[in-house]
Amino acid sequence: MSRNQELIEKIEQLKQKRNAIILAHNYQLGEIQDLADFQGDSLDLSRKAAATDAEVIVFCGVHFMAETAAILSPDKTVLLPDRNSGCPMADMIDADSLRAKKAEHPEAVVVTYVNSTAEVKAESDICCTSANAAAVVSSIAADKEIIFTPDQYLGTFVQEKTGRRMILWPGFCPTHRRIKPEHIEQKKKEYPDAKVVVHPECRPEVTALADAVTSTSQMRKFAAENPADTIIVGTELGIIHPLQKDNPKKKFIALTEQAICPNMKMSTLEKVLKALEQNQYLVKVEGPVRQKAEQALLRMLAVS
Repeated sequence: MSRNQELIEKIEQLKQKRNAIILAHNYQLGEIQDLADFQGDSLDLSRKAAATDAEVIVFCGVHFMAETAAILSPDKTVLLPDRNSGCPMADMIDADSLRAKKAEHPEAVVVTYVNSTAEVKAESDICCTSANAAAVVSSIAADKEIIFTPDQYLGTFVQEKTGRRMILWPGFCPTHRRIKPEHIEQKKKEYPDAKVVVHPECRPEVTALADAVTSTSQMRKFAAENPADTIIVGTELGIIHPLQKDNPKKKFIALTEQAICPNMKMSTLEKVLKALEQNQYLVKVEGPVRQKAEQALLRMLAVS
């Protein structure tokens, strides 16, 4: 038996013993995605986990994702396999900075991308995902000023879709920012019949060249439904694993091999096992912060 098989067996035994489930984001290592009970987008994973009777959630993702799970499942134990798996974009805004911006625009509605800390969500009026951001913004009264945090590129994309001008926080995802227009131009030369799908966290000049701009869950739908045999993908490389697994007869090409988020690769089989054995690393969101953050999430769900 291989080392990985031994680890998987031990993990499965501990899962049963502790009534645990494992969540894996689309950008995780393939072996982690294959191990998971649920695999997909961060918010969808947290919602699915909340609907189960599991007592323990092991979230293979980054810190804000585990926080969201803790917000929606306050009575469950939420574990993050690696305490250092943070999100650079989420770290580009904090509650104090947002409060200062709100003071400058006291009548504005704050729309915050779920890729943010619990404290920032708690200072927001409503959250959004990359899939529903346009619907959330469109639901806000036309005479209301909007502060959109923290992703300026998702915000720019939403402005173009909705026609609403917003105050954009200058945050971004470093991984998606590495995807450039010349990557699309080069890949289209190599694969002229291929379709290009990219994430809205990409630069505007990248999204402008794509055939579709979607969240990772929508990418999976696009890949399944589009008749193209070859699809060029502009997001973190981990998404290629589920796309290829779901569509074995199709070919998926990464726009650039540079689109890797090192924090998304920190969860390993060893760390998942250790999380279950030693109850590490515990992620908890309590008190008014949890309650306010939950309200911002629930308002979003009421829209979408």
